[in-house]
Amino acid sequence: MSPPTPRRRRALPVLTAALAALLCGLAPPAAAADDGPPDWTARPAGGTDRDARPYVYLEGTPGTVLQDRLTVTNSGRAPLTVRLRGDGRAGGWIRFAEDTVTVPARTRADVPLALTVPQDAVPGDTSGEAVATGGGEEIRVPVRVRTVGPSLAALGVEDVEVSGGTIRYALVNRGNAMLRPRLAVHAEGVFGTLLDRPERPLPLELAPGRRVERTEPWPDAPALDTVTVRLRVTASGGARDEAEASATYVPVVPAVGGGLLVLGGLAALASGAYRRRRTGRAGPQPPPDARPAVQPEPPEQAGPPEQAQLPVATEPLLKAGAKT
Repeated sequence: MSPPTPRRRRALPVLTAALAALLCGLAPPAAAADDGPPDWTARPAGGTDRDARPYVYLEGTPGTVLQDRLTVTNSGRAPLTVRLRGDGRAGGWIRFAEDTVTVPARTRADVPLALTVPQDAVPGDTSGEAVATGGGEEIRVPVRVRTVGPSLAALGVEDVEVSGGTIRYALVNRGNAMLRPRLAVHAEGVFGTLLDRPERPLPLELAPGRRVERTEPWPDAPALDTVTVRLRVTASGGARDEAEASATYVPVVPAVGGGLLVLGGLAALASGAYRRRRTGRAGPQPPPDARPAVQPEPPEQAGPPEQAQLPVATEPLLKAGAKT
């Protein structure tokens, strides 16, 4: 039997490809891909998709119940079940008419909500969110609440301490308004002013009831002195407070000779402070008259010259031990 010709060898791959194509054509079509998550939205009620409100805005006094609606739109081809809840500070004040809502296909549902402003809410703005979850997606709608009422600005500075090159203090917002404090620092030593920083804004916002501990650097604090540091804080709305603290700076020196030096320095500081206080309280006194008092000569007595009394010396008496 003779070997196959080259033509027959080339025909085998062509027949194999044709058979594979035939088998693929006879195979059943693949199952259609499942639809993606439902097409739906959640937003504040009112208006259209183009001019919809960007967030829920409510305003009232403490204790007021405020009402609004959240619109859930299902644009898909199957019903959609959505769970509703509040998040954040203002979100915790929200209660929905229904926590779970099923929206039919091609349908929109308006869900009522009620927001109760707490009795102890302070005047000002509070934020939160209304959260809708369904179809594997989550949509957050911003909520803004303004609490109406009188505003009270009260700011305090306390717990002032001076240690080395650091001044420590605490700020407390005792009112119901947001504050942006400003700070001025003044330090007085025995011989005069050591530090005088004008009022400047601090990089913080102090919420009502908040307490913040801060430090103020003093890199050029004295090595030997007794100082009094005074802090003054202010804020808009007339908030103002002052506090002070004292400290004694003593240099680190050897125990024996240095101790005497330190004691001498402290004594000099105390003496300087005492002299300064005395100078400020009493004015200069005129010097006493240094001229000696002259006593008048007694009158001459009649009689013989030998019985006449000797004249009384009119020169002042010399102090004991003085040279004549």
